Amino acid sequence: MASSMTEGSAGQQEQPAPRLQIYSTSDTVSPFWREKYEREAKKYWDVFYKRHQDRFFKDRHYLDKEWGQYFSGAGQKFILEVGCGAGNTIFPLVATYTDVFVHACDFSPNAVNLVKKHKDFTESRVNAFVCDLTIDDLSQQISPSSVDIVTMIFVLSAVSPEKMSLVVQNIRKILKPSGRVLFRDYATGDLAQERLNCKDQKISENFYARGDGTRAFYFSNEFLTSLFKENGFDVEELDLCCKQVENRSRELVMNRRWVQAVFCLSDNTNSNTNSETAIRIDHPSGQGIEGKMELDVNDNILPKPVNDLEVIELKLGGWTFKIKVLSKENQHTCKSTGLMLWESARFMAPVIARNPTIVAGKRVLELGSGCAGICSMIAARSAELVLATDGDTKALDLLVENVMSNLRPPISDKFTTRILEWGNKDHIEAIKQVNSGGFDIILGTDVTYIPDAILPFFQTAKELISSNDQAALILCHIFRRVDEPSILSAASRFGFKLVDKWPVETPITPSQSIINSWFPENGSVEVSRGPLHILYFQKE
Repeated sequence: MASSMTEGSAGQQEQPAPRLQIYSTSDTVSPFWREKYEREAKKYWDVFYKRHQDRFFKDRHYLDKEWGQYFSGAGQKFILEVGCGAGNTIFPLVATYTDVFVHACDFSPNAVNLVKKHKDFTESRVNAFVCDLTIDDLSQQISPSSVDIVTMIFVLSAVSPEKMSLVVQNIRKILKPSGRVLFRDYATGDLAQERLNCKDQKISENFYARGDGTRAFYFSNEFLTSLFKENGFDVEELDLCCKQVENRSRELVMNRRWVQAVFCLSDNTNSNTNSETAIRIDHPSGQGIEGKMELDVNDNILPKPVNDLEVIELKLGGWTFKIKVLSKENQHTCKSTGLMLWESARFMAPVIARNPTIVAGKRVLELGSGCAGICSMIAARSAELVLATDGDTKALDLLVENVMSNLRPPISDKFTTRILEWGNKDHIEAIKQVNSGGFDIILGTDVTYIPDAILPFFQTAKELISSNDQAALILCHIFRRVDEPSILSAASRFGFKLVDKWPVETPITPSQSIINSWFPENGSVEVSRGPLHILYFQKE
């Protein structure tokens, strides 16, 4: 993966590109991604449940111990489980209390389907339905003032802070005057929040995007109290719970923190409101409250040293490559995106292997090769020369090691690595000294997902591309991660025109498309590659 870039000449553009690092551009994600995470929140969670099914979260058997007094008692209890997921709250309750009826809603259709397919699901005990509480009116599904208990277990954190009031107002409509809201969710200072801070995935204050696109908010006592009070609730109980997780082999102690609370309606004269916060701590020895920790999404593996590596084996074009990369369990805590093998590189490498004419006899430059450099190594078989670059020195050091272990002369003699921060005048001049005539093919895989990196990328490409009319800049990326209109605008600004793309909406023959000819076995561009896109640019 590409890493970094700095200011430099932009040809006809007088203003230099700003210096920045692609893996750490700002304190928060860009407006484009902030809006995308909000717009596609339902899709990300639906994909999550499609992928993990009911295997990710454990059943919440601690509910009886923590809140048993609310579920028991004379008469039938009606419960609403908000954000039911795969049913990890529902079915322990149904099994424990024979006199409860549970309404269960989630805005993920896949999650609701998992509930309905559960072996213990029965319509006489559970009413499961799809509902987005920031948009849909709960009272259209459940009679107003009919629910005794609303459970909100690690669910409100998935909602943007600006819309949390809509959720609270919605559940207020269906809650009985004597009803209770039982709440548990992530607290500020949790280990997962610290890890997300390291990844620069902050959306707003205490609100973050995870690697899979789902989001997590970390509650302070003050924010949570204010949120419910402003929407007609009193705080009956509020505990800040802490659990220390110990990895003795690595001598690490990690803090997990969450908020547990009970809320009642403000007009409930029988409520015993108490806004004081209790702090409950579990120690590594196991003393304290049991069953208090629920791991964050993508956070169920204890951290290991950043220098832990794993070997990925790839078979391409009759070769077997063994590539050292950062191990998967460490990738989510490491800022250096160049220490892993990205999906687009996995895709483009076999394309080049099957179609050596793309690079045959040409001078090839890869921008943001990362430690794997797999596209460059494949290209070196038939290219005149190959230069793999990255702005991350750690990635380059590992790239050199990978090249030495996978390539032999005379192929390795054509392979060179250099540091290159996009837009850096000194780095660009050093590259020109290696190859003064410019490059016939410039490759970039998954290098434009940070909007602020796009202009420096194209500025650098313009400085280094050959004057040959057939010289090309080839980009491959995952469509959901990039802003393609910004890419096209930046390309035009620096003198590049889009001459082909893949896939296209209308099938065309290989003779009509450069990229389509790379897939002759398919006869058209209708190749199932999911969200992977290729853009083919030439100079205007």
